Amino acid sequence: MAADQTLADRLSARIEDKRGDLIELTQDLVRIPTLNPPGDNYLEICDFLARRLAASGFETQLIRGEGTPGDSDRYPRWNVVARREGVQAGQCVHFNSHIDVVEVGKGWTRDPFGAELIGGRIYGRGACDMKGGLAASIIAAEAFIQACPEYAGSIEISGTADEETGGYGGVAFLAEEGHYAHVDHVIIPEPLQKDRICLGHRGVWWAEIETHGEIAHGSMPFLGDCAVRHMGAVLREFEDKLYPHLATKRTEMPVVPEGARQSTMNINSLHGGLSEPDSDFTGFPSACVPDSARMIIDRRYLIEEPQAEVEAEVKDLLDGLAETRPNFRYDLRELWSVSPTMTDKDAPVVTSVAKAIETVTGGAPDYVVSPGTYDQKHIDRIGRLKNCIAYGPGLLELAHKPDEYIDVDDMIASAKVMALCLVDLLCPA
Repeated sequence: MAADQTLADRLSARIEDKRGDLIELTQDLVRIPTLNPPGDNYLEICDFLARRLAASGFETQLIRGEGTPGDSDRYPRWNVVARREGVQAGQCVHFNSHIDVVEVGKGWTRDPFGAELIGGRIYGRGACDMKGGLAASIIAAEAFIQACPEYAGSIEISGTADEETGGYGGVAFLAEEGHYAHVDHVIIPEPLQKDRICLGHRGVWWAEIETHGEIAHGSMPFLGDCAVRHMGAVLREFEDKLYPHLATKRTEMPVVPEGARQSTMNINSLHGGLSEPDSDFTGFPSACVPDSARMIIDRRYLIEEPQAEVEAEVKDLLDGLAETRPNFRYDLRELWSVSPTMTDKDAPVVTSVAKAIETVTGGAPDYVVSPGTYDQKHIDRIGRLKNCIAYGPGLLELAHKPDEYIDVDDMIASAKVMALCLVDLLCPA
């Protein structure tokens, strides 16, 4: 049902009263440095969330994604899933947030894990992407439970591993284990802004290209074959042919920011020759012609592009070099891939969140698509649940940047939207 104005006002007041709690919860989460790679402190943050949610009447489980990429006894892939039943049967609304954060990087003027509150903003790695959204979903659920104790159905909140490296130890593992089979609606509080509904994301194809040569003494390179020079030829083909071609491809998907409305490719890494020495080694490298060079590419593609076409564009360039460049040899290996996805605008969770945004902000929402993938891919592909969106506080442009922050007022507004969505979906008319 739609929330009447009295209930909406009560929920709004409750969430405003929880402002201090929301700030403290966000700070506590940011201060747990869950860096991925390698996957630090997953158990610590899952334990913290389990205690917090158990105090609000949730039944909690800690689930390890055993055998998934990156999982080890040193860096186990822990997830927490919490569920609170209503007083009668009904639908299940699931809030999913990833607990991992990317490397800190350079350029910070704040303590990356200090979670300082300055000028209404909480600073820190993961504050925006996406521990602020996780905190907002918890506050929203708690306020809803207090205001509407007779709700039907169930509320679930999960904190999951490894979204920043593909989500295979988190949402993908849970989906494969059937943890979303009973779920009706999924909201992922990624930072897409308080008045935006994110319907999906572009596709991704990661691949490794290796060029081959022949090792020889560096003073006599003519006796060998330099794999790095072959890789340089690959880079020239990309610059002269592939990048201009990608710039001509445009999508009807409402991708933000505007630059992501076209196909893109990032060169993620480039390695050639001897391996990087250990940090304790201070000598010079040996004089060798490199017999191998490797490049990892991160290709983001549009819903209008078949993945086979995306792969062929790269392979055709490499095959062309093999025909025209002496001794050019290569291997092309796919690392992982995900198809584009986009939920219909008239899906139940979309219409519910849209109504709540109008109530809270006074304006209609924008409908957008993310430039990069997030865990909706696994909800859709493995969990077979299309009724899934990303909605949460924060500016997408701050994700992975130095001095990342989350605005407290944005978290408050998003928490109100999430709480009203719970009213609409779980409170009988």
